[in-house]
Amino acid sequence: MLDISKMTEYTGPIKNDLDEFHRLLTDYLKDDSPLISSIARHLMKSRGKRIRPVFLFLSSRASNTFNEHSVEASLAIELIHTATLLHDDVVDESEMRRGQETVNSQWTNFISVLMGDYLFAKAFRVMIETSSLELVRAISLATERVSVGELRQIEETGNYDLSEEEYMSIIADKTASLFTVSCEAGPILTNSAVAERRRLAKFGEKIGTAFQIADDLLDFVGNAEDTGKEPGNDVMTGKMTLPMIYSLRKINKASRTEVIKSVDDSTDERSFEKIYNFVTETGGIEYAYNKAHDLSQQGLDSISKFEKSVYYESLFNMVKFTTARVA
Repeated sequence: MLDISKMTEYTGPIKNDLDEFHRLLTDYLKDDSPLISSIARHLMKSRGKRIRPVFLFLSSRASNTFNEHSVEASLAIELIHTATLLHDDVVDESEMRRGQETVNSQWTNFISVLMGDYLFAKAFRVMIETSSLELVRAISLATERVSVGELRQIEETGNYDLSEEEYMSIIADKTASLFTVSCEAGPILTNSAVAERRRLAKFGEKIGTAFQIADDLLDFVGNAEDTGKEPGNDVMTGKMTLPMIYSLRKINKASRTEVIKSVDDSTDERSFEKIYNFVTETGGIEYAYNKAHDLSQQGLDSISKFEKSVYYESLFNMVKFTTARVA
């Protein structure tokens, strides 16, 4: 999990942008109703990483495509991201997120779903303020991809034959899509050349995919205090991620049957320990880490011709920081 205190070292150059983002967020979430205000205050207590606004600000500043609507674009994307988390917590029956009670735990599943819907509606209202039909189109497409990725992930739960290619497609939709639109928002808002938009979209897609692989690795190498959930929660509930996918394809059919039996045997307290040892010994963790590293490098290569600046340096460091946190 990211150490938010360390992030300030890399977000210093965009401090004013982030301050304006939080001011605008507060303005948009106040006074609609006492219940909404209470939930908004609860969500604001744990600001989270704000990774998508950070990448939007740094990438647009580094490419000289920041404009007067960039903060509004970042707010719309973050509201959509937060809405998906509220819905995820209901689906996963989660009780904790970012070190505090989830909305569905403190209130109800029904309220959490409706609050997520409210945030989606707010996001589209914010988008209209940018007067950019192309931005609305891009964010709408990204939101659709998130939904597809989430549904596909649920559909593939317990599918131990899931391929690496299918996994990569799922996380590209579920996670990388909002990174992609965050990074291409600058060129969209400034009507930059198509090549510039494609370059930054590719950067966001690679970095977002690497970010999710690194996040999935925390299920094996993280700890509950940092991640907010017990290690092995994903793998032991049938969620297929890259370490397990890689390791399962390295063994024969009989061995696969034994491994899957360990996953399904919830009565054995040592089940996750067995899975962890199996994935480690067969190189699954190392493979996934290297994959995340390679993808992040590909992303950086796509913007290597940008003029070197304090924003580019911070963007470079943020990429290394967010995708190497499991090393």
